[in-house]
Amino acid sequence: MIKVNDLEIPTLDDISFSGNKLLVRIDINSPVDPKTGKLIDDSRIKAYNETIKELVNKGNSLVLISHQGRPGDSDFISLEEHAELLSKNLDMNVEFVEDVMGPYARERIKNMKSGEVILLDNVRFVSEELIEAPPIQHAKSYLVKRLSPLFDGYVNDAFATAHRSQASIVGFPMVLKSTAGRVMEKEVSALAKIFNADEFPKVFVLGGGKVLDSIRIIENLVKRRLADRILTGGLIAELFAVAKGLDLGKENMQILEKKGLISLIPRARKILLSGGPIEIPVDFKVEKEEGKVAEEPSNKVTGVIKDIGSTTVGIYSSFIKDAKVIVMRGPMGVIEDERFREGSKKLLDSALESQGYLIIGGGHMISMLGSSSEINSSKVHVSTGGGALLLFLAGERLPALEALDLSYKEVVKKK
Repeated sequence: MIKVNDLEIPTLDDISFSGNKLLVRIDINSPVDPKTGKLIDDSRIKAYNETIKELVNKGNSLVLISHQGRPGDSDFISLEEHAELLSKNLDMNVEFVEDVMGPYARERIKNMKSGEVILLDNVRFVSEELIEAPPIQHAKSYLVKRLSPLFDGYVNDAFATAHRSQASIVGFPMVLKSTAGRVMEKEVSALAKIFNADEFPKVFVLGGGKVLDSIRIIENLVKRRLADRILTGGLIAELFAVAKGLDLGKENMQILEKKGLISLIPRARKILLSGGPIEIPVDFKVEKEEGKVAEEPSNKVTGVIKDIGSTTVGIYSSFIKDAKVIVMRGPMGVIEDERFREGSKKLLDSALESQGYLIIGGGHMISMLGSSSEINSSKVHVSTGGGALLLFLAGERLPALEALDLSYKEVVKKK
C-alpha cells in the first residue's frame, strides 16, 4: 500500500490479478500534428509497457481505455493509431475496437480469451466522460453500468488524469475491485516523499513562466511547512524580488505588467512576511542592447532578465547538494536560447550529482535531461503528471487516488 496523507492506495502487489478480465485505464493522450492528424510523440504510449506485460503474463485479458483531446480541438481523434503503436512497442497484438460501450464493444469483450489485449476507442466520444462529478454519481453512469459487469477488476494507471473526477477514472472503482498500475504506483510513491516527515531537508526549485501555478504551490508548501528551502528562478523569482522591494528596472517591470503579474505582488509579499523559506537570486544574467549578455546584481538590474547569475547558481547548488528530496519544476531562464540555459543546466546537474531523491516535473526541465550526465533511475523520478502534479503540489486532493482508497475500503475489504 502507498500511504499519502490519509489515503491508502493499493498496488498490484496488494491485489493480485491472475486469469481475470480487467479494464485498465491508461493515459495515451499524445501530441498530434494539426496538419496530418498523426501522432508526433509516443513517449506516453511506451510508458505502459511494464503494467500491460505484467498483467498479460499472469494470464489476464485486458481492455485498455483512454482519451485523446477534447471535442472541438484538432487533437480530438480516434485511437486507431495509438493501438498500432501499442502493438509495436509491446511486441504483441493490441486490437483496436472502434467502439466504446456499444453492442460491438461489449460483445467483443465478452468473447475475449486469456492474454488478449484490446483498446477501446476514445472514451471522450462518450459525453458522460466530459462531466466532473463525485464517484458515486459516476458509478451510475451508462459507461460504468454497461461495461463494469464484463470485468473482474479495474486498474488505474493514468496518473496524468488523476486530477479529473470523470467516469472512467472514479466510477469503476466504486463497483470493481481496483488498484493502481505500475505507472501510477511510481508517480504516487515518488510524490509521497514530499509528505514524509522523515525525508528532509526538502528543497523545491521553481521557475518557468507559470507564475500563478507556482504561487499556489509555494503557498501550500509554506502553509504545511513541507519545504526547507524554495529556490526561485524565471518570472516567479522576479515577482518575489519586486515584492521584497528590489528595483528590477523599467523593462522587466513592463514585462511583469504585460503578463498581468503585478496583481500577484501582494500575495508574494504576504508569503515573505509569513516567514516562507524563499530564496531569490542575488544576481541575474541579462540581455542588454544589441544582444549583449551580462551578469548584474539583483539590486542593480539594467538589462532584460533571462537567467539566474553565476553567484546564484553557486548558492542554489549548495542547498541542492545537501537536500534529501529535491523537486524541480520550471527552468531558471529562457532555455530556448543557448545563452540562457546555463543556470537551469547547472542546477539540474547539481541535483543529479547529489545524494538526494530528485523529482522532475514540467516539459522544459524534462527536456534538459538529455543534455545532462547519466541518470540513476533509482534516485530520479520524471513525472508525467502535468496538471495532476501541479494540483498535488498545490495541496489539492486528486479524485483518482481518493477513488482507489475508497474502493479498497468499500469494495475490496467488504468482499
